[in-house]
Amino acid sequence: MKKQILAVAITASSLFTAVAPNVAQAADYNIDVAGAHASVQFKIKHLGYSWLLGRFNTFDGDFSYDAKSPNASQINLIIDTASLDSNHAERDKHLKSDDFLDVKKFPKAKFRSQSIKFSDDTNGMVTGLFTLKGITKTITFPITKVGEGADPWGGHRVGFTGEASLKLTDYGITTDLGPASVYVDMTFNIEGVRL
Repeated sequence: MKKQILAVAITASSLFTAVAPNVAQAADYNIDVAGAHASVQFKIKHLGYSWLLGRFNTFDGDFSYDAKSPNASQINLIIDTASLDSNHAERDKHLKSDDFLDVKKFPKAKFRSQSIKFSDDTNGMVTGLFTLKGITKTITFPITKVGEGADPWGGHRVGFTGEASLKLTDYGITTDLGPASVYVDMTFNIEGVRL
């Protein structure tokens, strides 16, 4: 009986070893916020005459990615809404108020991917759940792989960029900014360090 069990174990082990090299194992990455090699930015039209630019200075997250199986990738991102910075203190105070982000009540915005589909080695579409002001919506937006490879410190990095357009009223932001400012564009520049 013991010989039979041992034989089965050896056979299973051999099968796993034979199959394993063909199975892509996604690597895990931490977003490089410590080195400031990632950013979450936004822009919105001001009266239709120019662009108001800003960013969120504090965020964190991680993702998984393997070039051999990119469609198995996943990403999680958490943004500290109180870290909003448009380079104007009074405006920032207003944007953080309950007229807009209400950061005291909703201190975090979140994105969690549900699917990532690449059309080639570089370009893909991400679908996931974005939460802002306690409201969660499914969004889909394009991403581009910027590059991948070794860094000077013995690590391995990969970076992506993507831009999503969000309708303000979808997230309970009803302050009227005029017809040119119905949407805000979010840009995610994500560089990760492989764990």
